[in-house]
Amino acid sequence: MMARLLLPMSMLSLLSIGAIFGFFYAWVCSTMWGLDATEPRIAITAMQAMNASVRNPIFFPAFFLTPLILAATSYVAASQLQRQPAVLFGVAAGVYVVGAFLVTATVNVPMNEALAEVVVPTDAEAARDIWHEYSSSWQFWNTLRTVASGVSLLLTGLAIYQIQQDTA
Repeated sequence: MMARLLLPMSMLSLLSIGAIFGFFYAWVCSTMWGLDATEPRIAITAMQAMNASVRNPIFFPAFFLTPLILAATSYVAASQLQRQPAVLFGVAAGVYVVGAFLVTATVNVPMNEALAEVVVPTDAEAARDIWHEYSSSWQFWNTLRTVASGVSLLLTGLAIYQIQQDTA
């Protein structure tokens, strides 16, 4: 039974880490640049709305289940004596948990919650100060979680490649 699980679990691992990497990457290369280019009062309001909307059942599996899927795939690989792929899936899970999941939970979410409490000022300069302070720090931490997710994605790909090499 476990032998038949490795391929689908590997593909599910790839899909889930790819989804969350893509989510974080989109913020890096378009969303935040777009918000930075707009009027700060609009940027604050838009970010408040996006942060509120991300708590949904579509986002949940990619963000919360990815480390569990990677760890389960590591276990399945280990049970089939696929040592190197098991280690790669396990390290991918660890990198994601530390570099993306925990960063999100301890830095980005508290920042988002603080921004949610902000009453958007009518004064453009006050809004600019709030947005600049939030955006620059948030983008730094988002870039870190994007890199961590990208590393996890690469490790997942390497694990799948190694499985393919071992079975060829």
